Amino acid sequence: MAHLLVVESWVGSMSRLLPRAIRESGHEFTFLTRDLHHYLRSAPEGAAHPLLGARNVVTADTNDLDELLPYVERLHGVLGFDGVITSCDYYLPTVARIAGRLGLLGSGPEAVESACRKDATRRALADAGVPGPRFAVCEEWADIVREAAAIGYPLVVKPVDLCAGMYVRRVDDEAQLAEACKALSAFPVNARGQRRPPVVLLEELLDGPEVSVETVSFAGAVQVVGVTDKSIGGAPAFIETGHMFPAALSAADTEAAEQTALGALKALGLVEGVVAHTEIKLTSAGPRVIEVNPRPAGNRITELVRHVTGIDLAAVFVDVSLGHAPDLRRTDTGLRSAAIGFLVPETEGRLEALTGGDRLRAQEGVLEVQLAEPGTTVRVAGSNNEYLGHVMAADPDGLGARARVDSLLDGLRAGLVIK
Repeated sequence: MAHLLVVESWVGSMSRLLPRAIRESGHEFTFLTRDLHHYLRSAPEGAAHPLLGARNVVTADTNDLDELLPYVERLHGVLGFDGVITSCDYYLPTVARIAGRLGLLGSGPEAVESACRKDATRRALADAGVPGPRFAVCEEWADIVREAAAIGYPLVVKPVDLCAGMYVRRVDDEAQLAEACKALSAFPVNARGQRRPPVVLLEELLDGPEVSVETVSFAGAVQVVGVTDKSIGGAPAFIETGHMFPAALSAADTEAAEQTALGALKALGLVEGVVAHTEIKLTSAGPRVIEVNPRPAGNRITELVRHVTGIDLAAVFVDVSLGHAPDLRRTDTGLRSAAIGFLVPETEGRLEALTGGDRLRAQEGVLEVQLAEPGTTVRVAGSNNEYLGHVMAADPDGLGARARVDSLLDGLRAGLVIK
């Protein structure tokens, strides 16, 4: 039995998948957080959050690295950790620093920090010749305007350090650019109390479909698990509306996406103890890297992979964090594709009704149905944080899971009432 230190977590599905994977692998964990109530608030009423199933729950300021590192070192002397892990992007660099301090397995802190900062990723990939969009990193308005004109409209405005598509916007002119930058500057501290850098990333707007490449790095080698497709909506935002695994691509496009992702991981140095999720645009000029995430995919993509291949990426994440060789052998699950679709609100108000969930759950091939409860406050979606629910379904015969999910979502929308 190994003992993992879990430093913070997302409160979405990975906050449940990761504790389950640790427990089912026969290990235990200590949970370290600066704000326990952040997790208590996200637990269903009357239920204990799985993170509270930790052997120990410890509170410390996870945002103050100077205080945290010696504290964790003392904690390690008492409890003895075999690995350190997080599912939350905002604490991946912290975990890398802790691993280095305690002599535990993990990619170098500089590599993880570069992957978690979109501007640093852009520079590292450009230096290595890995294809991406034309870009500029700016802080002053005059520089933003000049660089935007040089890249050319339409373009994409991004924060360099946020997740879930927050404040990522398409802008078609200088007026929209000003509006996007104003909204971003009005969000100086993220949801975990960390002060944000006041810089803006401008990127060329790329054409073509978007996919993600799911990989596992261990002992200096990177193995591709597969390629997932992605649908985007909510313009001018870029909201993920659904995914299917495996992506319905030609062999050539699959190979191009995989090789581009491998090049990006190598350029960043993410070749040790990392489960990664690399987003790629398959443009008319060839594949281009959107971003590299040095942690398992979100939005239930890990579950799509598990249903089709039998590979549990949450469990693999635990294995590589402990220095154990991951088992990436595929098993015949009886499914050839699995897809998820999200119910994205387009109006604001109060959720009066969302019916049809029980009917969907009873249908053959439906894997998950999760819906918001009546009374929920609804906002027009501006990121991946405002979903009203999701449906997951599978196809045992081929790549039909995406079409099945789209049809099921259409039926749900008929019972959606927002006032």
